[in-house]
Amino acid sequence: MPTYTAPLREYRFLLKDVLDYERYSNLPGFADAPMDLVDQVLEEGAKFCEGVLAPLNKVGDEHGCKRADNGDVTTPPGFKDAYKQLVDAGWPALSSDPTYGGQGMPHVVGLAWSEMVSSANMAFGMYPGLSHGAYEAIHRHGSDAQKQMYLPKLVTGEWTGTMNLTEPHCGTDLGMLRTKAIPQADGSYRITGQKIFISAGEHDLASNIIHLVIARIEGAPQGTKGISLFIVPKFLVNDDGSLGKRNGVVCGKIEEKMGIHGNSTCVLNYDDATGYLVGQENKGLAAMFVMMNVARLGVGLQGLSQSEVAYQNGVTYAKDRLQGRSITGAKNPNGPADPIIVHPDIRRMLMDAKAFNEAARAFAFWTSIYGDLLHASPDEAVRQKADDYMALMTPVIKSYLTDKGYANATNCQQIFGGHGYIEEQGMSQFVRDARIAMIYEGANGIQALDLVGRKLGANAGRAIFSFFNEIDEFVHANEDDADLKPFIEGLQSAKAQLQDGSAWLMQNGLQNFDNAGAASHDFLNLFGITALTYMWAKMAKAALVAKKNGAAADPYYDTKLTTGRYFLARILPDAAAHLTKLKSGAAPVMALTAEQF
Repeated sequence: MPTYTAPLREYRFLLKDVLDYERYSNLPGFADAPMDLVDQVLEEGAKFCEGVLAPLNKVGDEHGCKRADNGDVTTPPGFKDAYKQLVDAGWPALSSDPTYGGQGMPHVVGLAWSEMVSSANMAFGMYPGLSHGAYEAIHRHGSDAQKQMYLPKLVTGEWTGTMNLTEPHCGTDLGMLRTKAIPQADGSYRITGQKIFISAGEHDLASNIIHLVIARIEGAPQGTKGISLFIVPKFLVNDDGSLGKRNGVVCGKIEEKMGIHGNSTCVLNYDDATGYLVGQENKGLAAMFVMMNVARLGVGLQGLSQSEVAYQNGVTYAKDRLQGRSITGAKNPNGPADPIIVHPDIRRMLMDAKAFNEAARAFAFWTSIYGDLLHASPDEAVRQKADDYMALMTPVIKSYLTDKGYANATNCQQIFGGHGYIEEQGMSQFVRDARIAMIYEGANGIQALDLVGRKLGANAGRAIFSFFNEIDEFVHANEDDADLKPFIEGLQSAKAQLQDGSAWLMQNGLQNFDNAGAASHDFLNLFGITALTYMWAKMAKAALVAKKNGAAADPYYDTKLTTGRYFLARILPDAAAHLTKLKSGAAPVMALTAEQF
């Protein structure tokens, strides 16, 4: 049976030592959440995730969700009680607006909580995760009346939320959608159409589900310019907040999926359902992107979360499993064989995961801090930089963390050998669950195109040039530190290669758009490696400072530095390969005709 332990020491190291969380104590949210309170919150969260959610992970995988003939859906055994505990403890309100009943803690604290939930039980975590995305969209674009009606119960978790984009004939190309909205005399709309792949679309966890649905109002322009966003509740809500009659939306089918069986991924049929416009007509895509960007950061975290839990179980197995002898001599001479952790190839897979997990977590937390600054900082220049960074980093976090998270889950399954292929060990579930994260909320290839096609050149490249400047400032401030030298040199190398790739794209991508498309995957990976190299440099500096300030006897910091050096030696060199492939252009990719495949 797999196990999970929340990485609380990692959270504290990142927040306190690397990101200097306490420097923001004068800002809204941070002021009421000092570091000692954050520690207590995350410790309690760890108990819930380890003791309640993790034991249900395999249950959800084995039982899945069941649909009745009337379209009602039952979640796996134990999920409903666990969700009630989640709501009763106030976890859904952690980082939401106090105006609507939230606790108002910084988003970076909510991010740590979300990682724990997803590692413990990814399918379960999608229910409150999607609700928070719906909350964000209504909070940003809803009318005051809509906020008062829907947000308090979304914040507490009494109601849940979904996002409805995909239709049978269109996924990424939302301009092709057919779901229609017909205006009514009372200001509402009649929504008719079918949506597929709707996570948490129907279930028995909450008394109401608030669907956010994109549709085209009759007579609206074709393509994405004619998309509007609507609130379509499962049960209509009366003026006093009580629930009214059932709306015209029903689950037609539960999708049979490779993984995340504990989440009810539904086909939803809308038949003259009552909907309410969010924001302006034909401006729905901008409003939905608020929810999608929240979801994309959450999905990136799912990649990390499955990498982390798979790594933890891979380490345990590698230490316990006796098989063969070390090629340099027996390490367990009194036993029949050595534990497989003595073998270099086993260590390679574990070290790949460990070096990635620690830097990827730092990257996500570092970006999340900018998300907090975007809303909390009084400095306009800081808010602009934060906005630029959130736009630039979101596709990288979504894609790079899910690609590598899946690869690490697969490698940790490999450590188990044949036992990893047997369901009772649980490693197969981590692999199957992790696989979807590369696909939904915008497939990773689409994220790469977004990065090179929209984010790289936005505002004359302001965001990426700001990132380069930040790296240069870090290098300049620390270039005389002999102990940090390997990390500084590695960072300089990664930054130079990313800069080279950026310049090549800016010159050649405009001359031939296929060049940008062909280079996009490698550019995103090059960006991801550079970002993680920067995180390792920051973590190494924090570890060295801690050692100099009296923590030299704590093995944690030496372990951190050793792991960082592995990253420099074994993962950073991949940047050069990505740059070479990037600069080969579109010709090798587009050379064959369609008939030659």
